[in-house]
Order: sequence, then C-alpha cells, then structure tokens
Amino acid sequence: MQNTVDISVVIPLINEEESLPELVSWIEQVMEKHLYSYEVIMIDDGSKDKSWQVIEELHQKNKRIRGIRFRRNYGKSAALNVGFHETKGNVVITMDADLQDSPDEIPDLYKMIVDDGFDIVSGWKKKRYDPLSKTIPTKLFNWATRKMSGINNLHDFNCGLKSYRSEVVKNIEVYNEMHRYIPVIAKWAGFTKITEKEVQHRERKYGITKFGLERFINGFLDLLTIFFVSKFSKKPMHFFGVLGTLSFFTGFIITCVLIGEKITNAANQIEQRGVTEQPLFYLSLVLLIIGVQLFLAGFIGEMISRNSSERNTYGIKQKLGFDA
Repeated sequence: MQNTVDISVVIPLINEEESLPELVSWIEQVMEKHLYSYEVIMIDDGSKDKSWQVIEELHQKNKRIRGIRFRRNYGKSAALNVGFHETKGNVVITMDADLQDSPDEIPDLYKMIVDDGFDIVSGWKKKRYDPLSKTIPTKLFNWATRKMSGINNLHDFNCGLKSYRSEVVKNIEVYNEMHRYIPVIAKWAGFTKITEKEVQHRERKYGITKFGLERFINGFLDLLTIFFVSKFSKKPMHFFGVLGTLSFFTGFIITCVLIGEKITNAANQIEQRGVTEQPLFYLSLVLLIIGVQLFLAGFIGEMISRNSSERNTYGIKQKLGFDA
C-alpha cells in the first residue's frame, strides 16, 4: 500500500489531558508552516482522566488527528506497536505527550530521513531537566546498550523523539518494554543507517512523570532479553546446545576417569573407595543431568521458534478517525 502523507506523528499517552490541546496546536503550526501533509495518531494507554474526551474534541476540529483507546494500560511498547501498524506516512515520528519533546524538531528529523537517507534518527537530549537519580542510571544503561548492540553513535536510546523511515516501523515488532531498544531491534532487522540528532529537552509543564525507579531494573532485564532473543531466537540450539554439550561431556569425562581409576587400582590390588562414594561422582552426575536438560531446552526452543505466537496483546476499546 502506497503511503498517503508525508509524516505520521505517533504519540503514546496516559493521563495527559492538560497537555494535549497545546501539543496538537503546536504540531499543526509546524506542519502548516512547512506545508507537510500529515496525520497525528494518539494512543490512549488506559488513561483515567479526560484524555480520550480531549482527543475526540481535537478530532472534531481536525480530522487528521486520529485516536486509539486501549481498554486498560498495556504499556508504551504496545501503544507504539499498534500506532506503527496504523501509520500511512512516508516518515514516522514519535514523541511523548508531556510537552517535553518539541515539535519544532520535526522538520529536521524529516529531512534527515528523506534527504540524508537514514533509516532512524534518534533524539539526543544532551541537556536534560531531570534529577540525578534519573540521569545517572540512564547514562549507565545507554553505555551498556552501546556495548552490547554495537550501535556506538547513539547517546540516548530511550529518547521518545525519533523519526523512522516507514519501512522500519512496518518490519519490526515492539513488545513488552522493548520500546527503549527500538534502534537495536531495527539494526538486527537489517536497518543499519542509524544516527542521532541533538534535540531540545523541555521541563514538564503539566502533571507528573509516569515512570518510576523500577523502569531501570526492567530496562536492564529487557536489555538482556533482547540481546539473547536477537542472537538465538532463530537457533536456540546454538546457545543451549553448546552449554549442554560442555556440561554433558565434562560430567562424562569425570565419570570415565573415576571408573578408569577404579579399574586400575583394582588391577594393582590397591584399596580404594567405591565410585559412588566419591564427591566427584555426584558432581559428574549433576553435570550429565544438566547437559541433558539443556539439550531438551534447545529442542523445545527450536520447536517454539518454528511456531511463534503473537507476542503483542492489547484490547482496543475505541478507534477514532480510522476506516472500518
């Protein structure tokens, strides 16, 4: 299907009723100034305030404002994934709804995709208005992600302000809490033209942050998950099989040594404890069992990889401005 607009702006949100009118008005001014054809897709991730009513009012004023409403809170990854699925723009731009991302960055982000040929342009909030309890762990995670992913030219993987070539968002899946690592997912999907742009970080104007300290723990676990999945999801036996082989043969060799030593001592009439009375025998037994279990895990993983099920689950309550 041919894309019908220049830019799709995807905005996941939860409880942002105060900021939405100002944000949409700002986006409209930028688009009209630069004569872009556009759409704005707002995903209400289970808001408890009047965010959805505000989206309905904005849609009535401007039909290019479209909305998707979840039945409950499913998380930012699910919101982005369903938003990506609905986009019609040649370039997709994501931003947060709290006014900390500036729509004035849109023209440059668009040009870096269209004119410079990048697949992804990630925002870098070099100067941040966040406490040290947030900035220091963020720097640590960004460093770890650079080392594990090999994407060494990004300073801020988790910046909500990004631009994508349409083909990128149509060929990746964002699930669980993997929105932090979209550049990594895209790279392993074959989109390697990734760069960053320094963007403005504004102080929060309304409400409070929706993320707590637990996101750093979850972020680290998600980084390990995405590293493992990207490396071994297609061939889990390459991971489990190697470990299983090492464990099994180590246990087998220890067992053979113990038995060989027992036979030699018996031939030389040297008194020795029974094989089963030696601690090394139980160590070898454990290694043999673990080796077999790892092999089984590898086989099961191979079977699952051939019948992978849908990983994104979300219940959409309403859609606004989309064709049936």
